[in-house]
Amino acid sequence: MPQITRRGAVKTLTAAIIAASLAPLSFAQSKDPIKVGVLHSLSGTMAISETVLKDVALMAIEEINAKGGVMGRKLEPVVVDPASNWPLFAEKARQLISQDKVAVTFGCWTSVSRKSVLPVYEELNSLLFYPVQYEGEELSKNVFYTGAAPNQQAIPAVEYLMSKDGGSAKRWVLLGTDYVYPRTTNKILRAFLKSKGVAEADIMEEYTPFGHSDYQTIIAKIKKFASEGKKTAVVSTINGDSNVPFYKELGNQGLKATDVPVVAFSVGEEELRGVDTKPLVGHLAAWNYFMSLKNPANDDFTKKWAAYAKAKGIAGHKDKPLTNDPMEATYIGIYMWKQAVEKAKSTDTDKVIAAMAGQTFKAPGGFTSTMDMKNHHLHKPVFIGEVKADGQFNVVWKTKGPVKAQPWSPFITGNDKKKDEPDGKTKI
Repeated sequence: MPQITRRGAVKTLTAAIIAASLAPLSFAQSKDPIKVGVLHSLSGTMAISETVLKDVALMAIEEINAKGGVMGRKLEPVVVDPASNWPLFAEKARQLISQDKVAVTFGCWTSVSRKSVLPVYEELNSLLFYPVQYEGEELSKNVFYTGAAPNQQAIPAVEYLMSKDGGSAKRWVLLGTDYVYPRTTNKILRAFLKSKGVAEADIMEEYTPFGHSDYQTIIAKIKKFASEGKKTAVVSTINGDSNVPFYKELGNQGLKATDVPVVAFSVGEEELRGVDTKPLVGHLAAWNYFMSLKNPANDDFTKKWAAYAKAKGIAGHKDKPLTNDPMEATYIGIYMWKQAVEKAKSTDTDKVIAAMAGQTFKAPGGFTSTMDMKNHHLHKPVFIGEVKADGQFNVVWKTKGPVKAQPWSPFITGNDKKKDEPDGKTKI
């Protein structure tokens, strides 16, 4: 047996120490912060809706850090402003992943912004949590959709308006902003309405550009369409700050909910902040959450938000704190990602994707939200609320419990052959 000299032993020990110092630390051993991207428009036409999502994301991150972070590591938010500029979303997403080295991104509102960034997240194999209702017809390995699919918002809303309780509507105005979400949603709704026997002549479809502010002519057309003998309802997929002049014009022209009810899919408490809601009482919105819901989880959520908004001096909210559906969806997404990282003991994209399946979270909406085992969508309850004079919503209809998302609408030809799990290829 060869003898080990003192000098040899020292050399061996030194080499071992050097090797140990060069070896990467395990996830739990590292004390470096985990960078988290926040990708929302803080300026431009969508700032009215998106700015508050940035704020609630920062609140959730602050809460997590106050409780020790994620497995002992603090979260470090990296906030960027794509300024309602759709190509800039892709540029900022690439910056967050490649330069800032974020482990995950929470962001986007419009589907056109999501479509802009999708190829970036798939190419670089990074994670996006998308917190807003959308048109479906998509399933990506790199995206978790915490907002509603059409069967969790659009279809139930139209079914309600067709029912006796909802006014038995027979004619339909599909009114939206001119981009992918309203056009695809209305394609689905048009097919659904026809499956229910609604004639082509009883469907009117209109679009306006982002930032549109003059709704006089369109409201006049709606009034004329509604005067032709059948109960008429309006389905609004208007997005961003155009909602303010739209609702003001509804009031100006005296189009009351008792005559022609409007159900909105992108208008919540925040969008009604700058509107006199007294003439709008009875008009509707369909969401998976309302601030007015009474349950312990929502009481906790709204109180925490009020305290945070006051402490941070958040414009508008420090005096009149409001919560809404995409805020809840953002909050759920951040906590589910945290739980998945802790389960995976890693921020590695593929490991976190696997750990996300089946994650649950007691949501402010009052139900336990569950991430589907396969399709990257949440099981969510559906609520329909009427606008009240104070800008809040009175829930007039709800599902018995959470509804499983259908990313592929059964009313679109060929969707019965689509897979109910992502394959990494973006669908449009």
